[in-house]
Amino acid sequence: MSDIVVKFPVPVIVVAVSDNGVIGDGEKMPWHLPGDLKRVKKITMGKPLVMGRKTFQSIGKPLPGRTNIVVTRDRGFKAEGIEVVHDIGEALDLARRVALRDGVDEIVVFGGAEIYRQAMDKVQRMHLTEIHLDVEGKTRFPDYDPAEWVETARTDISEEDDSPAHSFVTLERA
Repeated sequence: MSDIVVKFPVPVIVVAVSDNGVIGDGEKMPWHLPGDLKRVKKITMGKPLVMGRKTFQSIGKPLPGRTNIVVTRDRGFKAEGIEVVHDIGEALDLARRVALRDGVDEIVVFGGAEIYRQAMDKVQRMHLTEIHLDVEGKTRFPDYDPAEWVETARTDISEEDDSPAHSFVTLERA
């Protein structure tokens, strides 16, 4: 009898969101948090990333060390170093196969707002960076029912070096 446990990879959300729900201004992040970038890299490295075309284009290139899966309705969209799919179901199926192949236990849903909305009922965990600011921006994180989630980790960081106060929070589906 083997003691090997194979975990089925679960979809998780990684997002930075302001106190008023903004995640972007349509072109770029409305803040710069070096600590958050390091945290995101640590959480996502080696895992498949599912993102929308606009999110990919705002980043400008595939994130190294991760399979980048880009969801778009544009059948002609192509970019070097990414996998292109045309709906969230196809993206999550491909991400599961990649995660199993690579031996990782998470599929990272990486944005933007519409991708988060489409994946919300499928994710088991959210890695949030709560930015303690109200910022202007047209791209918002979708509403979710807090009663469906349990906070399992929180690290509060005060304002420092031109970075706003923020919190690293992990939520697990109840």
